[in-house]
Amino acid sequence: MTRSDELIFNPFVPGFAEDPYPTYHRLRDGDPIQNHPLGFWLVSRYADVTALLRAGLSVEDRNLAAGAVFDQYQTLTQDGATTINMSMLDRDPPDHTRLRSLVMKVFTVRAVAALEPMVTELVDRSLDRIADAGSADLIEELAFPLPFAVISEMLGMPDTDHVRLRELTGTLVRSLEVVTDPEVLAAIAAAELELTALMREVIEWKKSHPADDLLSALIAAEEDGDKLSDDELVAQVLLLYVAGHETTVNLIGNGTVALLRNPSQHELLRAQPDLAANAVEEFLRYDSPVQQTRRITTAPYVLGDHEIPAGTFVIAGLGSANRDERHFGPDAGELRLDREDARTHVSFGAGPHHCLGAALARLEGRLAIGRLVARFPELALDGEVTWNGRLNLRGAQQVPIRV
Repeated sequence: MTRSDELIFNPFVPGFAEDPYPTYHRLRDGDPIQNHPLGFWLVSRYADVTALLRAGLSVEDRNLAAGAVFDQYQTLTQDGATTINMSMLDRDPPDHTRLRSLVMKVFTVRAVAALEPMVTELVDRSLDRIADAGSADLIEELAFPLPFAVISEMLGMPDTDHVRLRELTGTLVRSLEVVTDPEVLAAIAAAELELTALMREVIEWKKSHPADDLLSALIAAEEDGDKLSDDELVAQVLLLYVAGHETTVNLIGNGTVALLRNPSQHELLRAQPDLAANAVEEFLRYDSPVQQTRRITTAPYVLGDHEIPAGTFVIAGLGSANRDERHFGPDAGELRLDREDARTHVSFGAGPHHCLGAALARLEGRLAIGRLVARFPELALDGEVTWNGRLNLRGAQQVPIRV
């Protein structure tokens, strides 16, 4: 095997799902702006990632040149999965600007701050159940039900099949990865179609049952006489619903695992509970709930010593950038809850597509992990942690704990 072969990004090697960071380290040192054989480029250093995210590049797949990634999007479209591409995450200005401004009207920092009593109550209910049992799977008892309940309450969702929704959203987020398996592509398309049909039913129900909730506000939201179309409304609701719980599950699960694998930091948080807010920033940096995001060049784009051609799918390695020693120092690979520059992580992206739900994720992470640690002085792992196997929304799937 040649040196260049060793450096080719391959997330399917044994152990990558459990710990991708050694791979990222090799990329940052050896090939930080990689022209991958599968037709995309991968950027892995902090400075390059932040420059890419702020460069005003496209996110619309219609700008892709012919190749493997273009074929993936064509396959999804042929299978009927098109609605999700109308979310603000997948639109360039002026559509992105219009959609984001409409959603921001009902997703303000003040509105999120007002959720703290509800989130606290939900966390404490989960902790009560864990206390009664003495041991639990953290994902099943806290990390999943908390953000799922919060976003459902915010949106004003009627009762739904939680198990089926979790299966569907777990499949749908695979669309955020470069996928070559035809069966996976078909499953993604089918999941989007089923979720789209479900959201259309919910929206129609909400139109006749308006309330003081996010979904009702989105239906009514208007900017200079402009309202969301039906397809746009479905796409924004799907985005908020999926992003509103999938990523926070990873924040709570990955953060807790990191803490319990670093006893000195666990003890530090127990001794200094006021570190909880900065601890969340460090959890976000140390093991990012979203490992990658993407941009598409519409003209040749110069990054470092490379010129990336127009129509190229470029992956910004958020998880890698967050461990870059060039920015965070020689201890970037260590968990340090009092790290002064932890908040400069790129886990919420940067530029015009900076995560709209960042304040909500921070609130849920701070209350969930902070109250978990404060409630259970003897908190510890109680078996093997398993991972969900996803490349992008990588997270712990099972976290057995004892209290």
